[in-house]
Amino acid sequence: MTEDIKIYFNGEFVGRDQARVSVFDQGVLFGDGLFEGIRAYNGRVFKCVEHVDRLFQGAKALCLDVPMDKDRMVGVITETCRMNRVRDGYIRLVVTRGVGDMGLLPLPTPRPTVFCIASILTTYAAEMYETGMQVTTAARRRNIAGCLDPQVKSLNYLNNILAKLEAHHAGAHEALLLNGEGLVTECAGENIFLVKEGEILTPPVHLGILNGITRRTVIQLAREMGMTVRETEFTLVNVYSADECFLTGTAAEVAPVRIVDHRTIGNGGPGPVTRKIGSAFREYAQGQGTPIYPGE
Repeated sequence: MTEDIKIYFNGEFVGRDQARVSVFDQGVLFGDGLFEGIRAYNGRVFKCVEHVDRLFQGAKALCLDVPMDKDRMVGVITETCRMNRVRDGYIRLVVTRGVGDMGLLPLPTPRPTVFCIASILTTYAAEMYETGMQVTTAARRRNIAGCLDPQVKSLNYLNNILAKLEAHHAGAHEALLLNGEGLVTECAGENIFLVKEGEILTPPVHLGILNGITRRTVIQLAREMGMTVRETEFTLVNVYSADECFLTGTAAEVAPVRIVDHRTIGNGGPGPVTRKIGSAFREYAQGQGTPIYPGE
C-alpha cells in the first residue's frame, strides 16, 4: 500500500495516517458493522451495484441505518478508486454503527462510521492456479443462521479467522468449514464447488454460507455455457471423491483445489471444467462493472 493513498472517511478524503477510527467505535469494540471486499478490473468496479445491495441487506438485518443511499455509496466507491488512480485493484468498504459509550446498546443511536479504501491487491501466487490449493477441514464449525447468519458480511469475522488460523497451522492454504450436522458449507474466505461426472455441485445458501457474488457469477456463466449446476447438500466423502474441486471469491476468483485433508482430488491438478470456468470468469470480469473513469 502506497504512502499517498487517499481514504474516504465520513464524507471526506484523508491520508492513511488521518483515517482514524475512534476506540469507542462499535465496530472496534464489538465487531458491530459490515464490510464488502470488491474488485476493480480494467477501470471498472466489478459487480459494484450487487456489492452495495448486499451491504444494505446486511444493514437492514443488523438494524443499522446507512447514512447515504445506494447511488451515493456507489459514487463513494468509484470516487475512492479515482482518487487513488486505481484501474485494477481491491476495494474495502466498511460501515460501523458508529461511536458509542462502550455499552452493547448505544443510545442515543450514533451516526455510523463509513470508510472506503482502494489499493492494490495481494492474491494467491500465480503458481497456485496451476498446481492447485491444499485445503484442510477445520475442527471449528460454521456459524449457524440462528446465531449470526453468514449471509450478513459482518465485522465479526472470528469464525472465519479462527478457521483460517487452523489451516495456516496445518500448512494448508485454506480451511473448509462444516455445519453442526457435518455438511460442507464453505471455506474461511471462499465458496466451494465440486465437479462430479460433469455436474457442478455447490452448497445452498440456507446451509450457512455467504451468498458470494463471485459464486453467483460462476453459476450464471457455467449455466450459460451449458453446464449443469446444482445447489445441494454434500459431505466430506463427496469432496474426497470429486473429479474436481474449486473455490470462488473476490480475491481468489476461481481457484483450483488439489488436496483436501491429504486426499488428492481427481488427477491432482486443475481439471478441464475448473479451467474453463476460470477462463470464462476472467474474461467476463474484464468487461463488466461500473466505470471508474466515465467517458473512457
